[in-house]
Amino acid sequence: MDSGFYASFSGFAARMDALDLIANNLANANTTGYKAHHEFYRTLAAAMSSQPSLLPVGTLHQAVSQSINQFGVLGGSQLDLAQGTLETTTNETDVALEGSGFFAVLTKNGVRYTRDGNFSLDKSRNLVTKEGDLVLSAQANQKNTPIQIPSGQLSVSQDGTLSVNGALFAKLRIEDFAPGTQLMAEGNTYLIAPAGAAQTSTAASVRQGMLESSNSDPVRSSIALIDLQRTAQMMERALSIFNNDFDRTAALEIPRV
Repeated sequence: MDSGFYASFSGFAARMDALDLIANNLANANTTGYKAHHEFYRTLAAAMSSQPSLLPVGTLHQAVSQSINQFGVLGGSQLDLAQGTLETTTNETDVALEGSGFFAVLTKNGVRYTRDGNFSLDKSRNLVTKEGDLVLSAQANQKNTPIQIPSGQLSVSQDGTLSVNGALFAKLRIEDFAPGTQLMAEGNTYLIAPAGAAQTSTAASVRQGMLESSNSDPVRSSIALIDLQRTAQMMERALSIFNNDFDRTAALEIPRV
């Protein structure tokens, strides 16, 4: 009975965490360049990675109990890097990536990566993100070089080369990562990559005057939210039932003691 109680509790807690995750996806359904997060549960990860082993007889019950109690525990979230829809704008400093890759930008915390190409110019004509962070240039033998836009008509080619009135002056720093690289979200559109993991992207094409929409599907997220709410309510009812059973068992056993 205690295993059932703890299994219900861990399942309930996992669903509450997952509700926060899906609510965040819904809140960012209209955020340019946002990448959705999808929850996964520890039981799935354990089934895929655990190896069978021989257990002493005395530890078998304990192992089974632990396995039951860990049922439904939220293992974490996976970042969905699928491309969002490209939407046309009228801003010459708006750019979108078609294919795999990320824009490199310099924040107060270091270099970060984003698919949000909603750029603009600051008072020094530096190309910056909507957060005011510097967009970086792909300069050979130079690190973290910002892009300063001269006056004139800006053009951005498909390989990220920037020109004004036909004169080339910089190139967007577009980088990618090997499959399986662990990227961590920072804020709504920034990603943190392990040191040394970035490499020059060869698969991305730049589209000027366009922005990539969020890949969070509001309809799907709404359905998932309703499903999680119902599951959480079922877990809550199970907790209540187990708790009442504990109280009844205690009431019967205490007089015998």
